Amino acid sequence: MSTHAKRERLLLADLLEAAGPDAPTLCDGWTCRELAAHVVVRERRPDAAGGLLLNVLKDRLDRAMTEYTAKPYEELVRLIRTGPPRLSVYAVKQIDEAANAVEFYVHAEDVRRAQPDWAPRELDPVFSDALWSRLEKLSRLTGRRSPVGLVLRRPNGQTAVAHKGRPVVTVTGEPGELTLFCFGRQDAAAVALDGEKEAVAQVSAARLGI
Repeated sequence: MSTHAKRERLLLADLLEAAGPDAPTLCDGWTCRELAAHVVVRERRPDAAGGLLLNVLKDRLDRAMTEYTAKPYEELVRLIRTGPPRLSVYAVKQIDEAANAVEFYVHAEDVRRAQPDWAPRELDPVFSDALWSRLEKLSRLTGRRSPVGLVLRRPNGQTAVAHKGRPVVTVTGEPGELTLFCFGRQDAAAVALDGEKEAVAQVSAARLGI
């Protein structure tokens, strides 16, 4: 059976291919070419990918991004579609699922929702539950920069505290939409925010994400 990560990987590759290298995305103002280069560097250049989290490696990451952005776009899309090298940690199914199901889902939506003709995507319940399970584990990390208390709530009533504080804003939505919200795509996420007006404005503008 295909994993969620593998299905989202293939969808991301298809979306990048269809959109073209110069199409916009929701990700930091990147074009599809830059987003594709980011995904490939993350999987194939572990020596540079650490720059996503560590400032000491930022220059190495920037050089790798420059190198891969200059590669033919079709090659970048092919590398995403075919997956990580055999010796990569991401070649291990369990690691790939844990690290990439959310990553590829978010980036697929980065491509989809930046296009003028995008339509809502209905996720299957199993994948929604998987996203919620992952979000429960990551919410404190993605919500750490929230200026106010932040609670995530599914329509079925399940909740997760992403940040402790006062006042509290409750964000209600399906797991996929809550995932996008918590990864800094607040404007693109189909969620409802409940709380004091100023607090809602603050969390809507906050720099959420890892």
